Amino acid sequence: MGDIRQVIAQRASQEVCDGMIVNLGIGIPSLIPDYIDQSIRVLFQSENGLLGFGPTPLNNPDGALCNAAGYPVSIVKGGSYFDSATSFGMIRSGRIDLAILGALQVNMNGDLANWIVPGKRVPGVGGAMELAYGAKNLIALMQHCQKDGRPKIVKKCTLPITALSCVTKIITEMAVFEVVDSNLNLVELMPGYSLEDVKNNTEADFNISSQLYN
Repeated sequence: MGDIRQVIAQRASQEVCDGMIVNLGIGIPSLIPDYIDQSIRVLFQSENGLLGFGPTPLNNPDGALCNAAGYPVSIVKGGSYFDSATSFGMIRSGRIDLAILGALQVNMNGDLANWIVPGKRVPGVGGAMELAYGAKNLIALMQHCQKDGRPKIVKKCTLPITALSCVTKIITEMAVFEVVDSNLNLVELMPGYSLEDVKNNTEADFNISSQLYN
């Protein structure tokens, strides 16, 4: 199946459609540009002030051009860069078609916890709260379970909440879920995993969509 993070990013890249403006969070989402078909016209936006960045440069990366995670990126034709105030203005005014963020936990209502684990030092929530409410659509990416085996798709988030009822889709290495009217629907099994695998590793209740068998 390959590296789990790469598998999730590759699947998530299928959610990016022609003509979109898409914000990518740090972690797994930052890998997505490497899997976008070159025929798709998309502008990736980053809250540190980039619009129109592309895959990781293969040679001689410009240290001044990086995404929100601090990794070097390339700039596509028509791309631009600007200050963070302008960037957050784009987010808060609803100009982002899709936000794809990493997650620590998501519950069956689509509540998102993705910014802190109590006891660990972090620089802050970043742009996650603005993206959760400002983007037209939000997809959460994460490994299905924690390192100790506990599920990350839960009945109730135990970690500090970033935003309530904001996630519309969850993609893990095991499955793809949609959140509709506070109900979790399993819509796709990832290669190598069975329905039993998903049931045994998901705390939250979920429905099985008819499209799973189409």
